Amino acid sequence: MKRPDKESLKKMRKELFEGIDNGELTLGQATRRMRKTLGMNRRVYAETILKISHDALQDIETEKGNPTLKTLQKVGKPFGLDVGFVRKEKEQAN
Repeated sequence: MKRPDKESLKKMRKELFEGIDNGELTLGQATRRMRKTLGMNRRVYAETILKISHDALQDIETEKGNPTLKTLQKVGKPFGLDVGFVRKEKEQAN
């Protein structure tokens, strides 16, 4: 997989963070976009960057399994993301 050029990388990161902020991406979708932003295949990204197994990353990207908190922290770290609570819907002002 080829690493995107600088402009494409910037655009992909922006779209990733917007999708996360707007609640438009599932955990699996966001994880896959992170990997693709770096232009890496699943095995290299899992073992070299995240230090997790290929199977663990595959389970996250395909919305299977039940990753541990530690694994989720490893997934978010390269992009400055942390695990936490997020509101499903914003409160409406009265």
